[in-house]
Amino acid sequence: MGGSNRESMSNYQFKTTNIRGKKYVEVNERIKYLRQEPTLKEYSILTEFTVLDSEMCVCKCTIATPQGKVVATGHAHEERASSNINKTSYVENCETSAVGRALAMLGIGIDTSIASANEVNEAIAKQQASPAAKKPAAKPDAKGNAPKDLMDKAVNFIKSSSNKQEAFDQITKKYGSDLTEKQMEGLKKFVR
Repeated sequence: MGGSNRESMSNYQFKTTNIRGKKYVEVNERIKYLRQEPTLKEYSILTEFTVLDSEMCVCKCTIATPQGKVVATGHAHEERASSNINKTSYVENCETSAVGRALAMLGIGIDTSIASANEVNEAIAKQQASPAAKKPAAKPDAKGNAPKDLMDKAVNFIKSSSNKQEAFDQITKKYGSDLTEKQMEGLKKFVR
């Protein structure tokens, strides 16, 4: 982004949502800014589901210039069973979060946090709805699958790492014997 864009962004008044004393910019505000900013309004927002099944999904969002140059990406992961809203809208929530993260990586609406208000609210709801998150790790199930919390931690570790291949290799080294081949293949999708 050029200097004129930064200057105009500093004058733009994002609407924020206050969550536990901290202000967060909602995804719709980030999109409105992109579509109104003269230097960015022709950029494209492309989403792709790299994983999509009846229980969970992973969405990748790419922001590109009119010439097709990728300027930002963002990823999101949602599970259908993680919240009441996700029971019917886990795909939509995942796509919205991925778009919000990609726009944040472009520098839009991140004065206080990359996370959007939507993501923070969902994270709080998941924590409150899931007392199981405080329980010790479960043992593998009857089919030999690693416990769900181990997979969640592995996915989050890879997603938050700047070197995703290295993160995957660390997980494989430490927990490879606890994961099934199908689970390992699922984790590999986050490395791409």
